[in-house]
Amino acid sequence: MDSLEFNDIAPFNDEEAAAALSRVANHPNTPWVSKFIFPDKPKEFLGQVLRNISTVDDFQRIVMSKAVQWVIDTTVKEFTYEGIGKLQAMDTRFLAMSNHRDIILDPAFLQVILQWNRLPETQICVGDNLLKTKTVELLIRSNRMIKVIRGISARELYLSSQVLSKYIRETITSGTSSIWIAQRQGRTKDGIDTTEQGLLKMLDMSGSKDFVQNFQELHLVPISVSYEYEPCDILKAREMLIKSTTGQYVKAEDEDLQSIMWGIKQPKGRVHMYFGDPLTEAEIQAASECDKNDRYQRIRHTMDSRIISGYKLWPTNYMAYDLINGTDKYAANYTAEEMEYFQGYIAKQLMQVEPTLDRGRLKDILLHIYSNPVQSKENLALECAE
Repeated sequence: MDSLEFNDIAPFNDEEAAAALSRVANHPNTPWVSKFIFPDKPKEFLGQVLRNISTVDDFQRIVMSKAVQWVIDTTVKEFTYEGIGKLQAMDTRFLAMSNHRDIILDPAFLQVILQWNRLPETQICVGDNLLKTKTVELLIRSNRMIKVIRGISARELYLSSQVLSKYIRETITSGTSSIWIAQRQGRTKDGIDTTEQGLLKMLDMSGSKDFVQNFQELHLVPISVSYEYEPCDILKAREMLIKSTTGQYVKAEDEDLQSIMWGIKQPKGRVHMYFGDPLTEAEIQAASECDKNDRYQRIRHTMDSRIISGYKLWPTNYMAYDLINGTDKYAANYTAEEMEYFQGYIAKQLMQVEPTLDRGRLKDILLHIYSNPVQSKENLALECAE
């Protein structure tokens, strides 16, 4: 691979990461973070570790795996996964296309599952909106993260997409690494998981073969991550309410970083990750027989169906659905005690944001975040029955 061509977006190599982490070691917040990740060690421990790390693998093994384990131990009631055998059976690198509910945790949870099963970790596509501070950029690029450039002109976006597409393809086909990418730009805020057609077009841009071969060599694997309690749920509801009321939503300067911290610390109940069946050559071939734009729609539909099918519904989803629709259709999936707790939880979340916001509309949006996955499952079942 041409390292100069990809220098601006590629993750740091070992030498670059070692230098970057030595700088992070001197950040004034490092001792504070150290007490969370390594509670039994002196507050200087993380800084000492970072100064002595020489490879990206060491950073993953010694620091990041401990950080994610801390999140699981302190904010997750039960962490499960299913379908990892599909990855174990693959003899090639792959492109993991996942639904996206939390900025950092979705791909972070994938990495620990791969570690537990002695599989190579992936590189991770992340928007450059998260790299506004130098310290965060140093950490993220030392953590196998690929910079996805956003907020630029149409011409610049086209050129940037070409570089990103080429990087993804060459990284996978060369056997360098598998890659994680969200199925859409930004998190799903309304609970409806859909793949952006533009993403599929971007992936196809770098292909030098026919449509079938271009997609086949990426080895697309759908992944579904399901949270019993949605990370940043009230913040997502707040954003959607303000946007629907004013026509736009302008983020505060440090809002993405605040969302990362809120998502990390918020109790999540149970979390499940499902690995779906990889996109097959026959499915890509069937898509190739459609008209040009319909080709991408066909692949999009297949990926959406697998991600929705793999999504695990929790009592919170069923309760929200019944509350919104005024029914007891899914009452067998939760208890009266769970319903009482959930309603109390919703009331508490509504108190987390400014009181000037319309509480009725805010509650409706918040409940739809939880109920929409049930509706998506119902829609998929109807579609399959036709």
